[in-house]
Amino acid sequence: MSSNPTRHRDRVKASFCISSLAGLAACAGLLAVSLASPALAENIRGAATGPTTAPGFSHPEQYIHLKDVKPADNMYPVIQHAEQDKAAQDKLAVLSAKTGKKPNILIFLLDDVGWGDPGFNGGGTAVGNATPNMDKLANEGLLLTSAYSTPSCSPTRATIHTGQNPLHHGILRPPMYGEPGGLDGAITMPLLLKNQGYVTQGVGKWHMGENQGSLPQNVGYDDYVGFLGVSDMYTEWRDTYFNPEVALSPERFKMLEDDVFNHYEVHCTPADKTKCENGKLIELDYIKELDQHWLDTSLAFLDKMKGAKQPFYLYHATRGCHFDNYPSDQWAGKSMARTVYGDCMVQMDDVLGKLVDKLTEIGELDNTLILLTSDNGPECEIPPHGRTPFRGCKGSSWEGGVRVPTFVYWKGMIAPRRSDGLFDLADILPTALDLAGVPGGKLAGLFPKTTYIDGVDQTAFLIADDGLSARRSRIYTLNQYYSAIRIDEFKGVATGEIENGVVQKGFPGGFSGSVFTDTGGAIVFNLYTNPQEDVSIGIRHIPLAVPLGETGGWYMKELMEYPPQFKIGFMSNNPPVYDVLPEAKMGVKAWIKEHGFGRLTP
Repeated sequence: MSSNPTRHRDRVKASFCISSLAGLAACAGLLAVSLASPALAENIRGAATGPTTAPGFSHPEQYIHLKDVKPADNMYPVIQHAEQDKAAQDKLAVLSAKTGKKPNILIFLLDDVGWGDPGFNGGGTAVGNATPNMDKLANEGLLLTSAYSTPSCSPTRATIHTGQNPLHHGILRPPMYGEPGGLDGAITMPLLLKNQGYVTQGVGKWHMGENQGSLPQNVGYDDYVGFLGVSDMYTEWRDTYFNPEVALSPERFKMLEDDVFNHYEVHCTPADKTKCENGKLIELDYIKELDQHWLDTSLAFLDKMKGAKQPFYLYHATRGCHFDNYPSDQWAGKSMARTVYGDCMVQMDDVLGKLVDKLTEIGELDNTLILLTSDNGPECEIPPHGRTPFRGCKGSSWEGGVRVPTFVYWKGMIAPRRSDGLFDLADILPTALDLAGVPGGKLAGLFPKTTYIDGVDQTAFLIADDGLSARRSRIYTLNQYYSAIRIDEFKGVATGEIENGVVQKGFPGGFSGSVFTDTGGAIVFNLYTNPQEDVSIGIRHIPLAVPLGETGGWYMKELMEYPPQFKIGFMSNNPPVYDVLPEAKMGVKAWIKEHGFGRLTP
C-alpha cells in the first residue's frame, strides 16, 4: 500500500470504477492519473494494514545489534566507547594531578540483602527499615538497576576477588563447617592492587576458604579482621530455639564444639602465613557486637590512612543481614518494622554513614570510589528476610536471586544518575585495576594466558558523564551449569530452578527446589514487560531469540577453550556438556569446530 494517503485513496476509487463497471468514460480521468502514478511503495515496516509513519527511537544503551570485541584472547568482550573512555581518563588525570596519588577504593558488601530492601530501590521507609545514608549516596551517585551477583555468597565473594564467574574460579557454593575449597592459587584483586602500591585492608565476613592457601593474608591482604565462615555457622547449633536437636544434646553439641572449622573472630596478617590469630569466641552474645567491632576496625584503618601517600583498598563485608540476626540492645526495635531483619538493615545503613563521615574527616572522600552491593538476593527460606520484586531468591539464577542493590558513589567524579546498563560484580576487578593504572586489555598481562577473565572494565561507564556500560551481554551460572544469558532486556534461559519442584509447603527458596538442565530450546523472557519471568516470549520474538542463542553458544565455546574448575560444588547426576569425560569433550569440541553453534561460523 502506498505511503501517500491521497494516492492510496485515488487507487481505491480507480479499483471501484473497474470492478463496478460504473461508467468507464466517467472514470477515465481518474484511471489515467492512477495508472500514471509511481509503483506502489513496499510495506517493509508496519502492519498488514499498511506501513507505519513512526520513525522509531534509538536507545544508545541497547546493544543487541552491535558486535563486542575482546580486549585480549582470555577476556570477555566489550562494547567500545572511545570518546567516553577518553573523557573518563581525562577526569582521572585531573584528579591525580590534584591528589598526587591513585584513587582509593571502598567495597561495602552486604549479606543476603535483596534488591527491594534499600530505600533507593523502593524499600527503606516503605518497608519499615529506613536507609537514609544509602539513599543519599545512591541518589548522588550512579544507581545501577541491573547489577548482578552470583546465586550465593561465597561464589560472589570469589567473583569480586578474581574477576571470574563461578565456572571459572571454581567456588560453586559456600563451603560450610570447614569444608575444603577456596581461593587457594587464585590471582586476586587485593594482590594485584597491592602490587600497584595499594594498602589492602579487609574487614568482616570472609567465607572463601579456611585452608592455608585461601587465608586472606595469602591472597593479597595486608591485614584482615573478621570471621572465616558465615554467620549462622557460629550460632545456629548453640540456639535452643533454632537447633534444639543439637543445643540440647550434649553429644551433638560437643561434636560441633570440636568440629574442624574455626570458631573465632580472627586477625590475619602476612607475619604468619600459616594461620590467623584467634580473637574472641563467636557465640550468642558476641555475634551481636560483630558489626560494631568491624566498623570500629575500619574506622581505625581510615584514621591510619589520613595523610598517607599510598592509596588504600578497603573491603568491608558486613555480617548483616544474613540469618540469624541478633540485634544488640542499641538496635533491637530500632526499625519501624521491629523485626530482627529490619533492625539489621537500619544498623547497616548507620555503618555506611559512619564510614563516609570518616572519609570526609580524614580528607579522602573526594579521592575514594565507594561501591555498595549485596552478595546475592534475599534468603527466602528463613524469615524474616529480604525482599525482591523479581522471581526467585538466593540460590537461584532467577532475577530475584542475582539482581542486587548496587550503587557507585564518588564525590565530584560521578554525576548523579540511574542506569539499567549491565554490570556484573566480576567487573569490579578490571575497573579497580584501571583506576590503579592497568586499563582494559593490559589487565590480561597480569594473568596466565590460560586464565579467563569474565569481568569487563567499566571505568568509563562509571565516570564519564552519561557513560554507557561496556557490557553487551551477561552470563548467568547456577551451581555447575551455564544457566542463562541477558542482552538488553532479553534473557534466554537454558538451566534454572523450579523453587517448589520438590516441596510445596513452608518457605521454598533457592536451595530447596529442583534444577532443570534442559528446555524446549526457546525460553526467553522480556525483563521489562515481564520481570517476574513467568511468560516466555521466545517463539513470538524469534528475531531476538536467535542472537541470544548465538551469544550463548559462543560462551559455550569459551568454556571449551577455558574449561571450568570445580573447587567446591554440589553433587549431581547430570554433568554439563563442557565437563564431560575428556573423550566426549574432544568429540563435542570437534563437532562445534566443524558445525559451529547456532549461527556461529566454525
